[in-house]
Amino acid sequence: MIDPITSMAYSMASNKGVYALLLGSGISRTAEVPTGWDITLELVKRLAKIQKDDCGSDPANWFKQKYEKEANYSELLDQLAKTPSERSGVLREFFEPSADEIERGAKIPTKAHRAIAELVSKGYIKVIITTNFDRLMETALEDIGIIPVVLSTTDSIEGAPPLIFNNCTIVKVNGDYLDTRIRNTYSELANYEGPIDLLLDRIFDDFGLIICGWSAKWDIALKKALERTRNHRFTTYWADIVDLDEPAKRLAELRKAVVIPIADADSFFSELSESVLAIETYRKPHPLSLSISVARLKKYLIDDRYRIELHDLINSEREQLYHNLYHENYPVDTSKVSSLNLDDFADRMKNYEEATKTLLALMIEGCYWSDPAKKALWTSCIERIAARSSWNGSIYTSLFSLQLYPALILFYGGCIASLANNNYNIFSSLLNECMIRDSSDEFPAIIGLTPYQVLEIGIAQQVPIDDMTKNPTPISNRLYNVLRHPLKVFLADDIKYQRCFDRFEYLIALIHADIRKEKGRNPWGPEGCFSWRYRRSMGYNVFNDIEAETDKEGEKWPLLIEGFFGGSLSRWS
Repeated sequence: MIDPITSMAYSMASNKGVYALLLGSGISRTAEVPTGWDITLELVKRLAKIQKDDCGSDPANWFKQKYEKEANYSELLDQLAKTPSERSGVLREFFEPSADEIERGAKIPTKAHRAIAELVSKGYIKVIITTNFDRLMETALEDIGIIPVVLSTTDSIEGAPPLIFNNCTIVKVNGDYLDTRIRNTYSELANYEGPIDLLLDRIFDDFGLIICGWSAKWDIALKKALERTRNHRFTTYWADIVDLDEPAKRLAELRKAVVIPIADADSFFSELSESVLAIETYRKPHPLSLSISVARLKKYLIDDRYRIELHDLINSEREQLYHNLYHENYPVDTSKVSSLNLDDFADRMKNYEEATKTLLALMIEGCYWSDPAKKALWTSCIERIAARSSWNGSIYTSLFSLQLYPALILFYGGCIASLANNNYNIFSSLLNECMIRDSSDEFPAIIGLTPYQVLEIGIAQQVPIDDMTKNPTPISNRLYNVLRHPLKVFLADDIKYQRCFDRFEYLIALIHADIRKEKGRNPWGPEGCFSWRYRRSMGYNVFNDIEAETDKEGEKWPLLIEGFFGGSLSRWS
């Protein structure tokens, strides 16, 4: 049997951002942070001392006997400290570490908090529900540069942005220690206000759940929220150091939870984080395997005896990439991607780039060296990888479009490599013979595979990747940098690489516009880096370079020979 933590790690790695955490006091146990009830009992002891009374070994019973009601955190604090500043001073000693406590590692984020923060930083966790009053989770996140949105009161929930726009949201269902409205007593824990219930319903309905350090014994309203959720799209995992008691066991059965016995929260979350990140690393192509694949390709290309081995090599790499891209690793359906923000686009684009590296290296070598007889190998790669999920009404349109990004990387890489060797037959086949399907039709890659099909420019310019944010041509500029290293094998000089890249994008724009014009449409072509690069430079100009080339070669210009612009110099002009 597969270890349940390993199974959970695979599920989390394959469904990025769809698991929420539910954390109880057990998560902070090793940090020596008191629970809300611990603080209430301590305040009762202080009240008894002020009144010169002895509360004995049962402060809660003393309080009930004396005041004929349950001890209440807020009322006690108000009696002992009259102003907000005084109340803040009382609470700090319970939650903020002294110098001695820091020295022995108390009241500071634990290994569990740090491991969770690491998963948040990689986009695997976006929502954390906690019954704790402390700020250890916030501190662990802030230490690595993440400022979470913290929701602890009804007004903070009502004024908060939607979950999809936050890198991380922490829902403190019982409040924050610096707010006297925190919940402690049975009556306070029995029911939540409407906005909190609605928020929990949405989270429990949309997300998978990992529970740790929570007993389900005291938080009645939280238990009710879990019980009324009927739509369990993703698995619930329940980790605890002891066997679940009856309330927790019934709840686990209701949610069909996978119960995981653990030694402690620190080791559990550390192992989970390490496993998820190991899977992420494993999915990246190993440099040695990439080099071996390229070496095999070179051998097969120069000898027709290896045509079957060549086909098998490309077919294997192509299908492996296709399986990786479309086997639930990058879901687009709203039932599997419960939230979506700009960081998700950045993460997904970088993952696509990593996943594509091996096939990209083969495309570049193949399109540079191949003769016309092998063109089907390369067109099939782009067509296959561009074959997106079926369109339906319950998907994120932007993620659906972004599925074209790996194919666009291969398209750019193969075309630029073919131009670098004047391999115009391969170049022509990539533009005209690769057919890109959408929901109702199909188009040659020159029309159906451009940066504008991949991601709407208004979104692309906001994606938090340095070479995209606010750039006039964000996807093109990203491709320019992504392709620089793999194309160094044929374009070692940076200036030659830039000129070849811009030459390709300019030709694409001209051919695209010509096709549209012939069909009676507006002669528009996709704007590339060339469009703004030469407005800033007085040197080399790709426009003049292409014009000089056609003036010199006339009807023998290779693109005319390949049939572009109807094979006519007058139509080109």
